[in-house]
Amino acid sequence: MKKHVSLFLRIFVAIVLIQTLRFKFTAHPDSVFIFKTLGLEPYGRIGIGILELIAGLLLLIPKTIWAGTLLSIGVIIGAIISHLTVLGVIVNDDGGMLFYTALITFTVSCIILYIHRKAIPF
Repeated sequence: MKKHVSLFLRIFVAIVLIQTLRFKFTAHPDSVFIFKTLGLEPYGRIGIGILELIAGLLLLIPKTIWAGTLLSIGVIIGAIISHLTVLGVIVNDDGGMLFYTALITFTVSCIILYIHRKAIPF
């Protein structure tokens, strides 16, 4: 049962991380606005997109779940802090969707890390 729950949660986080890539890699106006506001456009947008891609892929490989989860948590903490300090909860009238998605993704990533805590090599 735990194995199935973990797989479902990992697929969920991987989908969230990977689906945002099209916005980052195609320079969607919302993504450009966010990273300009943070002073990270374009290199931060592309760099964070690459980190999200790596995290999403690592989450799907059984031996690297722990690494993908830690990377996911790191990236999402950055997003949450950015929302709380610079961007605000609501960005471009999104009703807080990006912020709440980040909170959910962070929570689910923490659950995954807890499930796979014994696989962390340090």
